[in-house]
Amino acid sequence: MSLVELIAQADERGLAASGLACLDRCVPLLGGDDEVLRPLWANLADGGDSAAWGELLEQVRGKLGVADVMDDADVEDEAALLARRMLAAAPAVRSAAEARIWADACSVASLQIHRLLDPAEDDASSAGALPEAIGSARAEGTAAEGSTQGMSPLVAAELRRQISVLEILAGHGANGLRRALEVSTEGRRVLRAVVSRRARTLRG
Repeated sequence: MSLVELIAQADERGLAASGLACLDRCVPLLGGDDEVLRPLWANLADGGDSAAWGELLEQVRGKLGVADVMDDADVEDEAALLARRMLAAAPAVRSAAEARIWADACSVASLQIHRLLDPAEDDASSAGALPEAIGSARAEGTAAEGSTQGMSPLVAAELRRQISVLEILAGHGANGLRRALEVSTEGRRVLRAVVSRRARTLRG
């Protein structure tokens, strides 16, 4: 199934994990450490209290300094702004309806973040065409098919990770959370390296 189809058919846990995984991979842009979202991941496991989700979310926002949706003027970096908005938009209640909206928005935002940060994305004409390619790949492509034509390497890898997380959760439920976290951790390491390299370039 395509990414759009996977999101449409996912249950509450899968949707929350999908949005959380996108956010987790973008933590380097929020100035957080690798463990900052672990309480939210733990909340999705069997035995996790869904009623505690909102309180845990507020604790994460407090640690990362994100209480409300940020205005464009508040953050100079567009990628960081998108990441902050992902966290700000996270639903306070773990319901399938709200999680589906958040998961879909996080998917688009994370792909856009990876597009903005990809060092291979230097051609202005290619950059302008990429959002349409992202939309098509989300609606039509699958991880197995590797339908990433027109995408830069960083964006293509992020698309595959998003699909993988949803497929893992659809096939294994709570038992797939560890593997989904591993997929997300791999992506976070890649993005952290990209962010660090970009910072060195800007300083130089």
